[in-house]
Amino acid sequence: MAKNYELDDTDRKILDLLMQDAKMPYTEIARKVHVSGGTVHVRMARLEELGIVKGATLQIDYQKLGYGVNAFLGIYLLKSSVYGSVAEQLREIPEVVSIHFTTGAYGIFARIVCRDTQHLRDVLHDRMQLIEGIERTETLISLEETLNRPIQLLPS
Repeated sequence: MAKNYELDDTDRKILDLLMQDAKMPYTEIARKVHVSGGTVHVRMARLEELGIVKGATLQIDYQKLGYGVNAFLGIYLLKSSVYGSVAEQLREIPEVVSIHFTTGAYGIFARIVCRDTQHLRDVLHDRMQLIEGIERTETLISLEETLNRPIQLLPS
């Protein structure tokens, strides 16, 4: 797979539209980009094959589903070499929705979604703190998400 695949303007326009609305039909994208539906289909297949497009996801309002606590965790590792093992164990915790290997004070920065603060405490105390390789964690609770958007792909 080509790591440095160069997107052209048509690829960028297609991706921009799909990042705004992943459910947009290829025929509508084709109309907006001024290409055929087949062109959109072929280009999307190529972008998926190259690993540029990894799939489509839904944006969920977790609070409306009863998960009112959105928290970020700074995780201190005993040593950076345990990252892979710790990340694998974190993946097994359903409330963990993202994991990042980071520079700076934390070895890992993760996001978790819980029903309430008691649920958060249970996840931290009964599951995360038991993972071998985690020295300690710092928890930041989000009070409000003001912005969550994809980047706009600029022409090269």
